Amino acid sequence: MIVATRRQQRLRARSDAGRSGEYSSPACYLHEFETQAATAPGIEIKRIYEPAERSDGYRVLIDRLWPRGISRRRAALDAWLIALAPSAPLRQWFHRNTTCWSEFRRRYRAELRVQAAQLQALRARATRQRVTLLYASRDVRINHALVLRDVLRRAPGSRVRRDS
Repeated sequence: MIVATRRQQRLRARSDAGRSGEYSSPACYLHEFETQAATAPGIEIKRIYEPAERSDGYRVLIDRLWPRGISRRRAALDAWLIALAPSAPLRQWFHRNTTCWSEFRRRYRAELRVQAAQLQALRARATRQRVTLLYASRDVRINHALVLRDVLRRAPGSRVRRDS
C-alpha cells in the first residue's frame, strides 16, 4: 500500500503543478502538454500482461481471479475491484458458451446494476484522471472489460440499446 500512496502523491503533485498554469521553462512547454494529453481523463482497457505505463493513470484490476504469472509488483495496481468482475457462475457459463456474447453482456450488465456506488466512484475518478481497467482474458475483442467500460462511459440513468 505504500507504493500506491507514493504514486498518489506524485499524481497529486503533478496535477497541482498543471493547475497553477506555471510551467518550469519555455523549453518544457511541449513535454508538459504531451504528459497531460497522454494521461487525459477517461476510461481505457488493457491486458494485465502488458507492461504498466505512466499514461495508464489509475490502474484497476477487474478480474475475480488473480492473473497467472503476474506478481503484485509487476501488476502495479491501485485497486483490485473484485465486485465489478462477473460472478463465478456467469464467468463459467460464458466460458462454456462463448458464442452467446450478447446474452453474456445482458447478464453482466444486470449484475453491475447492484454495484452502482462503485461504478459511480470510478466514473467520478475518470473525470479527474485516466482510469485503466485491467483484465486477463486472452481475447481482446470479446471480454468483460469491454462491457464494463461501456457501462462506465454511459450516463448512470441512460438505457442500454437492445441487441438483436
